[in-house]
Amino acid sequence: MNSFTLVIRYVGFAAVATIGNLGTQRAVLSMGEHWFLAALVAGTAVGLVTKYVLDKKWIFHDARRPLPTEARMFTLYTATGIGTTLLFWGVESAFWLVGQSHAMRELGAVIGLAIGYTVKFNLDRRFVFGKAAVPQR
Repeated sequence: MNSFTLVIRYVGFAAVATIGNLGTQRAVLSMGEHWFLAALVAGTAVGLVTKYVLDKKWIFHDARRPLPTEARMFTLYTATGIGTTLLFWGVESAFWLVGQSHAMRELGAVIGLAIGYTVKFNLDRRFVFGKAAVPQR
């Protein structure tokens, strides 16, 4: 796959995961603004699973593996996302605190996710889906 196609797919999948993330956040926040932390966690979970499934198949062309190996890979995928998630949450939270509006919160989320996904791609390529990360049989 050429670099242009890879970038287009990755950005598209990041957008799909972002929409799922923010949609989930909106649903949780509809119960009240005091649900902010729960909204962050729920949205992140939806985005994480969505992005893993799409990246595995369409970005890294990773084959299906036995459940223990798949669980290990998902754990690594999640681990590479810890720092990038904290970055995303920090940017989103800062925009929320400064702007005091959902529009500003979502702008911060989009900016934080864009930065985070760029970093995460490089981590996943090396530590999750690279040959060294996947046990060979």
